[in-house]
Amino acid sequence: MRLQRAGAPQYTPTSKKGYPPHGGGLTSPLRVARLERMDNPRILIESLFDDVVLPSRATAGSAGHDLRAYLRERTVSFSDGVRQIARQTTEENGEWGITLLPGEMALVPLGFRTRLPGGMEAQVRPRSGQAFRHALTIPNAPGTVDADYAEEWLVIVRNDAPAARRIVHGERIAQVVFARFEGPEFNEGSVTRSTERTGGFGSTGKH
Repeated sequence: MRLQRAGAPQYTPTSKKGYPPHGGGLTSPLRVARLERMDNPRILIESLFDDVVLPSRATAGSAGHDLRAYLRERTVSFSDGVRQIARQTTEENGEWGITLLPGEMALVPLGFRTRLPGGMEAQVRPRSGQAFRHALTIPNAPGTVDADYAEEWLVIVRNDAPAARRIVHGERIAQVVFARFEGPEFNEGSVTRSTERTGGFGSTGKH
């Protein structure tokens, strides 16, 4: 999927940790771009802040587009699975971010919203490096963004490490893979066995 921007806006360089060295935001606070693939689906994407880095692939063969946290002066929802609270992001050593306690979850904003084509969903998945090296997981993976969802993208992350974990503004916290889906209708009737398989879970054996 190729990134094609509308118009000809100019970049403003940024040196914030986690952003590409050539990156930065656009001077306009709202920018509209299209993610385009050879078979013609287009995704309308709108930046909600002037320094948002849009989803991007690390290599030409990458299936997923990396997603970056947008945490500059934001209010973030936290949950321990029992209660939910809202906390403000904090600035430490010139970087905005949040601190996740062990086992704590946060709803991390990404700073953009989209309009997906009909029949397409976005699957939000963990990044392998974050999961293995830092125990930062996505408990509802793959999270689904529906075609008719038009609000800011948010990612549920959980700190599965035994120590507190800080997430900073611009950090790549997840990836998104776009996929087609079917919306079949249901017809009520009797379901009969159509193959040799019988039984439920474990019916095909242990190996």
